[in-house]
Amino acid sequence: MNNQLFVSGSPHVHSNESVKKIMWAVVIALLPALLVSIYYFGLPAILITVVSICSCLLFEYLIQKFLLKEKSSLCNGSAVITGLLLAFNLPSNLPLPWVVVGAFVAIAIGKMAFGGLGKNPFNPALVGRVFLLISRPVEMTTWPLPTPVWAFGTDAVTGPTPLGILKEGGINGESIGQLMEKMPNYVQMLFGQMGGSFGEISVIALIVGALFLIFRKVITWHIPVSFILSSFLLAGILYLHKPECYANPFFHIVTGGLILGACFMATDMVTSPSSPWGMIVFGCGCGILTIVIRTFGAYPEGVSFAILLMNAVTPLINKAFKPKKFGGNSK
Repeated sequence: MNNQLFVSGSPHVHSNESVKKIMWAVVIALLPALLVSIYYFGLPAILITVVSICSCLLFEYLIQKFLLKEKSSLCNGSAVITGLLLAFNLPSNLPLPWVVVGAFVAIAIGKMAFGGLGKNPFNPALVGRVFLLISRPVEMTTWPLPTPVWAFGTDAVTGPTPLGILKEGGINGESIGQLMEKMPNYVQMLFGQMGGSFGEISVIALIVGALFLIFRKVITWHIPVSFILSSFLLAGILYLHKPECYANPFFHIVTGGLILGACFMATDMVTSPSSPWGMIVFGCGCGILTIVIRTFGAYPEGVSFAILLMNAVTPLINKAFKPKKFGGNSK
Protein backbone atom coordinates (compact mmCIF):
# COMPACT_ATOMS: atom_id res chain seq x y z
CA MET A 1 0.00 0.00 0.00
CA ASN A 2 1.48 3.31 -1.11
CA ASN A 3 0.86 5.96 1.56
CA GLN A 4 1.85 9.46 0.53
CA LEU A 5 2.50 12.23 3.01
CA PHE A 6 1.76 15.73 1.76
CA VAL A 7 3.49 18.55 3.61
CA SER A 8 2.49 22.16 3.09
CA GLY A 9 5.07 24.86 2.57
CA SER A 10 6.79 26.56 5.50
CA PRO A 11 6.47 28.26 7.89
CA HIS A 12 4.61 25.73 10.02
CA VAL A 13 2.86 27.49 12.89
CA HIS A 14 0.81 25.76 15.56
CA SER A 15 -1.64 27.74 17.62
CA ASN A 16 -4.56 27.04 19.93
CA GLU A 17 -6.43 30.01 18.47
CA SER A 18 -9.46 29.50 16.24
CA VAL A 19 -11.91 31.75 14.46
CA LYS A 20 -14.46 31.01 17.18
CA LYS A 21 -12.07 31.90 20.03
CA ILE A 22 -10.96 35.12 18.33
CA MET A 23 -14.52 36.27 17.60
CA TRP A 24 -15.76 35.65 21.11
CA ALA A 25 -12.70 37.42 22.54
CA VAL A 26 -13.76 40.50 20.56
CA VAL A 27 -17.29 40.19 21.97
CA ILE A 28 -15.84 40.11 25.50
CA ALA A 29 -13.69 43.16 24.72
CA LEU A 30 -16.78 45.11 23.66
CA LEU A 31 -18.69 44.37 26.87
CA PRO A 32 -17.27 47.34 28.90
CA ALA A 33 -18.45 49.80 26.24
CA LEU A 34 -21.81 48.03 26.06
CA LEU A 35 -22.29 48.32 29.82
CA VAL A 36 -21.49 52.05 29.70
CA SER A 37 -23.99 52.43 26.86
CA ILE A 38 -26.69 50.68 28.88
CA TYR A 39 -25.85 52.90 31.86
CA TYR A 40 -26.37 56.06 29.80
CA PHE A 41 -29.12 55.01 27.37
CA GLY A 42 -30.91 52.20 29.20
CA LEU A 43 -33.50 49.99 27.53
CA PRO A 44 -33.19 51.51 24.01
CA ALA A 45 -29.52 50.52 23.88
CA ILE A 46 -30.40 46.98 24.97
CA LEU A 47 -33.21 46.69 22.41
CA ILE A 48 -31.11 47.94 19.49
CA THR A 49 -28.24 45.62 20.44
CA VAL A 50 -30.50 42.56 20.75
CA VAL A 51 -32.42 43.32 17.54
CA SER A 52 -29.21 43.97 15.60
CA ILE A 53 -27.50 40.78 16.75
CA CYS A 54 -30.58 38.58 16.29
CA SER A 55 -31.23 40.04 12.82
CA CYS A 56 -27.65 39.39 11.72
CA LEU A 57 -27.83 35.81 12.99
CA LEU A 58 -31.16 35.23 11.26
CA PHE A 59 -30.14 36.67 7.88
CA GLU A 60 -26.84 34.78 7.86
CA TYR A 61 -28.61 31.51 8.69
CA LEU A 62 -31.27 31.99 6.00
CA ILE A 63 -28.76 32.93 3.31
CA GLN A 64 -26.46 30.02 4.10
CA LYS A 65 -29.31 27.49 4.28
CA PHE A 66 -31.52 28.52 1.36
CA LEU A 67 -29.26 30.44 -1.04
CA LEU A 68 -25.73 29.17 -0.58
CA LYS A 69 -26.82 25.65 0.47
CA GLU A 70 -23.99 25.34 2.95
CA LYS A 71 -23.55 24.46 6.60
CA SER A 72 -24.39 27.19 9.11
CA SER A 73 -21.45 29.01 10.67
CA LEU A 74 -23.37 30.95 13.32
CA CYS A 75 -21.43 29.38 16.18
CA ASN A 76 -18.17 31.08 15.13
CA GLY A 77 -19.42 34.42 16.47
CA SER A 78 -18.76 36.55 13.38
CA ALA A 79 -22.44 37.43 12.89
CA VAL A 80 -22.68 38.36 16.57
CA ILE A 81 -19.75 40.79 16.19
CA THR A 82 -21.28 42.30 13.05
CA GLY A 83 -24.56 42.86 14.89
CA LEU A 84 -22.83 44.27 17.96
CA LEU A 85 -20.63 46.67 15.97
CA LEU A 86 -23.55 47.77 13.82
CA ALA A 87 -25.53 48.54 16.98
CA PHE A 88 -22.58 50.48 18.40
CA ASN A 89 -22.68 52.72 15.33
CA LEU A 90 -26.36 53.66 15.70
CA PRO A 91 -28.16 56.31 17.75
CA SER A 92 -30.11 54.78 20.61
CA ASN A 93 -33.43 56.19 19.32
CA LEU A 94 -33.24 54.68 15.81
CA PRO A 95 -36.53 52.91 14.98
CA LEU A 96 -36.08 49.13 15.27
CA PRO A 97 -37.26 48.33 11.70
CA TRP A 98 -34.32 50.33 10.39
CA VAL A 99 -31.97 48.36 12.64
CA VAL A 100 -33.24 45.22 10.90
CA VAL A 101 -32.67 46.83 7.48
CA GLY A 102 -29.13 47.79 8.46
CA ALA A 103 -28.45 44.24 9.65
CA PHE A 104 -29.73 42.84 6.34
CA VAL A 105 -27.47 45.13 4.33
CA ALA A 106 -24.49 44.32 6.56
CA ILE A 107 -24.92 40.54 6.26
CA ALA A 108 -26.44 40.08 2.81
CA ILE A 109 -24.51 42.77 0.90
CA GLY A 110 -21.49 43.47 3.07
CA LYS A 111 -20.63 39.84 3.84
CA MET A 112 -22.53 36.96 2.23
CA ALA A 113 -22.66 38.48 -1.28
CA PHE A 114 -18.90 37.93 -1.45
CA GLY A 115 -19.05 34.35 -0.15
CA GLY A 116 -19.09 34.79 3.62
CA LEU A 117 -16.49 35.18 6.33
CA GLY A 118 -12.97 35.68 5.04
CA LYS A 119 -14.04 36.80 1.56
CA ASN A 120 -15.69 40.17 2.17
CA PRO A 121 -13.53 43.15 1.11
CA PHE A 122 -15.39 45.67 3.29
CA ASN A 123 -16.25 45.70 6.98
CA PRO A 124 -19.90 44.47 7.01
CA ALA A 125 -20.99 46.53 10.03
CA LEU A 126 -19.74 49.72 8.38
CA VAL A 127 -21.49 48.83 5.12
CA GLY A 128 -24.76 48.61 7.06
CA ARG A 129 -24.06 51.81 8.98
CA VAL A 130 -23.17 53.87 5.90
CA PHE A 131 -26.25 52.57 4.06
CA LEU A 132 -28.48 53.75 6.91
CA LEU A 133 -26.65 57.09 7.14
CA ILE A 134 -27.20 57.79 3.45
CA SER A 135 -30.76 56.49 3.24
CA ARG A 136 -32.06 57.80 6.59
CA PRO A 137 -29.89 60.86 7.37
CA VAL A 138 -32.36 62.49 9.79
CA GLU A 139 -32.88 59.42 11.97
CA MET A 140 -29.15 58.62 11.88
CA THR A 141 -28.14 62.10 13.03
CA THR A 142 -30.68 62.64 15.83
CA TRP A 143 -28.77 61.94 19.02
CA PRO A 144 -30.30 61.39 22.47
CA LEU A 145 -28.07 62.92 25.11
CA PRO A 146 -26.69 60.46 27.72
CA THR A 147 -28.91 60.17 30.79
CA PRO A 148 -27.51 58.37 33.87
CA VAL A 149 -29.46 55.35 35.04
CA TRP A 150 -30.95 57.12 38.07
CA ALA A 151 -32.56 59.73 35.79
CA PHE A 152 -34.42 57.22 33.62
CA GLY A 153 -38.08 57.98 33.28
CA THR A 154 -37.54 61.63 32.46
CA ASP A 155 -38.19 62.92 28.97
CA ALA A 156 -35.39 62.09 26.55
CA VAL A 157 -33.44 65.09 25.31
CA THR A 158 -31.72 65.11 21.94
CA GLY A 159 -28.83 67.28 20.87
CA PRO A 160 -25.87 67.45 18.50
CA THR A 161 -22.64 65.55 18.96
CA PRO A 162 -19.45 67.55 19.66
CA LEU A 163 -18.43 66.99 16.03
CA GLY A 164 -21.85 68.18 14.91
CA ILE A 165 -21.49 71.34 16.98
CA LEU A 166 -18.07 71.91 15.43
CA LYS A 167 -19.34 71.44 11.87
CA GLU A 168 -22.47 73.57 12.32
CA GLY A 169 -20.55 76.30 14.15
CA GLY A 170 -17.96 76.44 11.38
CA ILE A 171 -20.71 76.96 8.83
CA ASN A 172 -22.18 79.75 10.96
CA GLY A 173 -18.79 81.42 11.37
CA GLU A 174 -18.43 80.91 15.13
CA SER A 175 -14.93 80.69 16.61
CA ILE A 176 -13.50 77.53 18.15
CA GLY A 177 -13.58 79.14 21.59
CA GLN A 178 -17.29 79.86 21.30
CA LEU A 179 -18.00 76.33 20.12
CA MET A 180 -15.99 74.65 22.89
CA GLU A 181 -18.11 76.47 25.47
CA LYS A 182 -21.15 74.58 24.17
CA MET A 183 -19.51 71.19 24.60
CA PRO A 184 -18.75 68.84 27.50
CA ASN A 185 -15.24 69.04 28.89
CA TYR A 186 -12.60 66.44 28.06
CA VAL A 187 -13.16 64.42 31.25
CA GLN A 188 -16.86 64.14 30.46
CA MET A 189 -16.05 63.10 26.89
CA LEU A 190 -13.64 60.40 28.07
CA PHE A 191 -16.32 58.81 30.23
CA GLY A 192 -19.14 59.10 27.69
CA GLN A 193 -21.11 62.17 28.73
CA MET A 194 -21.71 63.39 25.17
CA GLY A 195 -24.05 62.73 22.27
CA GLY A 196 -23.22 60.17 19.65
CA SER A 197 -23.73 56.58 18.59
CA PHE A 198 -24.23 54.74 21.85
CA GLY A 199 -21.26 52.39 21.44
CA GLU A 200 -18.69 55.06 20.64
CA ILE A 201 -19.16 57.52 23.48
CA SER A 202 -16.97 56.00 26.23
CA VAL A 203 -13.32 56.25 25.19
CA ILE A 204 -12.12 54.72 28.46
CA ALA A 205 -14.28 51.60 28.09
CA LEU A 206 -13.20 51.14 24.46
CA ILE A 207 -9.51 51.46 25.35
CA VAL A 208 -9.92 48.85 28.11
CA GLY A 209 -11.40 46.47 25.57
CA ALA A 210 -8.66 47.20 23.03
CA LEU A 211 -5.91 46.55 25.59
CA PHE A 212 -7.56 43.20 26.35
CA LEU A 213 -7.41 42.26 22.66
CA ILE A 214 -3.75 43.32 22.38
CA PHE A 215 -2.90 41.35 25.55
CA ARG A 216 -4.68 38.29 24.10
CA LYS A 217 -2.81 38.86 20.80
CA VAL A 218 -6.08 39.00 18.89
CA ILE A 219 -4.97 42.31 17.37
CA THR A 220 -1.61 44.08 17.24
CA TRP A 221 -0.78 47.69 18.04
CA HIS A 222 0.04 48.67 14.44
CA ILE A 223 -3.38 49.78 13.13
CA PRO A 224 -4.79 51.40 16.31
CA VAL A 225 -1.59 53.34 17.07
CA SER A 226 -0.98 54.47 13.47
CA PHE A 227 -4.66 55.42 13.07
CA ILE A 228 -4.78 57.48 16.27
CA LEU A 229 -1.30 59.00 15.86
CA SER A 230 -1.82 60.07 12.23
CA SER A 231 -5.18 61.63 13.17
CA PHE A 232 -3.54 63.46 16.05
CA LEU A 233 -0.64 64.73 13.93
CA LEU A 234 -2.76 66.00 11.04
CA ALA A 235 -5.27 67.63 13.41
CA GLY A 236 -2.32 69.13 15.32
CA ILE A 237 -0.80 70.59 12.17
CA LEU A 238 -4.12 72.21 11.24
CA TYR A 239 -4.56 73.49 14.80
CA LEU A 240 -1.06 75.02 14.91
CA HIS A 241 -1.64 76.62 11.52
CA LYS A 242 -4.96 78.26 12.48
CA PRO A 243 -6.01 77.60 16.09
CA GLU A 244 -8.98 79.93 15.69
CA CYS A 245 -10.37 77.74 12.86
CA TYR A 246 -9.43 74.16 13.72
CA ALA A 247 -10.06 72.09 16.83
CA ASN A 248 -7.42 70.87 19.24
CA PRO A 249 -6.11 67.40 18.20
CA PHE A 250 -7.13 65.94 21.57
CA PHE A 251 -10.71 66.87 20.72
CA HIS A 252 -10.63 64.72 17.58
CA ILE A 253 -9.31 61.70 19.48
CA VAL A 254 -11.91 61.64 22.25
CA THR A 255 -14.97 62.52 20.15
CA GLY A 256 -16.89 60.57 17.55
CA GLY A 257 -16.08 57.02 16.63
CA LEU A 258 -12.33 57.34 16.21
CA ILE A 259 -11.35 55.01 19.06
CA LEU A 260 -14.10 52.52 18.21
CA GLY A 261 -13.06 52.52 14.56
CA ALA A 262 -9.32 52.38 15.22
CA CYS A 263 -9.47 49.52 17.73
CA PHE A 264 -12.42 47.38 16.67
CA MET A 265 -13.29 47.99 13.00
CA ALA A 266 -10.12 48.99 11.20
CA THR A 267 -8.42 45.97 12.85
CA ASP A 268 -10.77 43.48 11.18
CA MET A 269 -8.44 40.69 10.01
CA VAL A 270 -10.34 40.06 6.78
CA THR A 271 -10.45 43.63 5.48
CA SER A 272 -7.09 44.98 6.73
CA PRO A 273 -3.53 44.24 5.55
CA SER A 274 -1.65 41.23 6.85
CA SER A 275 1.91 42.59 7.20
CA PRO A 276 3.07 44.97 9.98
CA TRP A 277 4.16 47.72 7.58
CA GLY A 278 0.98 47.28 5.58
CA MET A 279 -1.04 47.71 8.77
CA ILE A 280 0.81 50.92 9.59
CA VAL A 281 0.15 52.34 6.11
CA PHE A 282 -3.49 51.27 6.39
CA GLY A 283 -3.87 52.89 9.82
CA CYS A 284 -2.21 56.13 8.67
CA GLY A 285 -4.52 56.27 5.66
CA CYS A 286 -7.57 55.81 7.89
CA GLY A 287 -6.40 58.51 10.28
CA ILE A 288 -5.60 61.06 7.58
CA LEU A 289 -8.87 60.46 5.72
CA THR A 290 -10.84 60.75 8.96
CA ILE A 291 -9.50 64.22 9.72
CA VAL A 292 -9.81 65.35 6.09
CA ILE A 293 -13.48 64.30 5.96
CA ARG A 294 -14.24 65.79 9.38
CA THR A 295 -12.54 69.08 8.56
CA PHE A 296 -13.29 69.64 4.88
CA GLY A 297 -16.12 67.23 4.06
CA ALA A 298 -19.88 67.55 4.31
CA TYR A 299 -20.18 65.03 7.15
CA PRO A 300 -19.09 65.87 10.70
CA GLU A 301 -17.78 62.31 11.17
CA GLY A 302 -15.38 60.54 8.83
CA VAL A 303 -14.31 57.28 10.48
CA SER A 304 -16.73 54.95 8.65
CA PHE A 305 -15.97 56.38 5.22
CA ALA A 306 -12.23 56.42 5.91
CA ILE A 307 -12.12 52.74 6.90
CA LEU A 308 -14.25 51.65 3.93
CA LEU A 309 -12.04 53.60 1.52
CA MET A 310 -8.92 52.00 2.97
CA ASN A 311 -10.60 48.57 2.85
CA ALA A 312 -10.80 49.09 -0.90
CA VAL A 313 -7.04 49.54 -1.23
CA THR A 314 -6.08 46.72 1.16
CA PRO A 315 -5.21 44.35 -1.74
CA LEU A 316 -2.82 46.98 -3.13
CA ILE A 317 -1.20 47.44 0.28
CA ASN A 318 -0.80 43.67 0.66
CA LYS A 319 0.84 43.52 -2.76
CA ALA A 320 3.21 46.37 -1.92
CA PHE A 321 4.28 44.88 1.42
CA LYS A 322 4.69 41.19 0.69
CA PRO A 323 6.52 39.21 3.40
CA LYS A 324 9.76 37.45 2.50
CA LYS A 325 9.44 34.00 1.01
CA PHE A 326 10.86 31.20 3.13
CA GLY A 327 13.38 29.02 1.34
CA GLY A 328 13.42 31.05 -1.87
CA ASN A 329 15.56 33.72 -3.47
CA SER A 330 15.49 36.81 -1.23
CA LYS A 331 16.00 39.20 -4.13
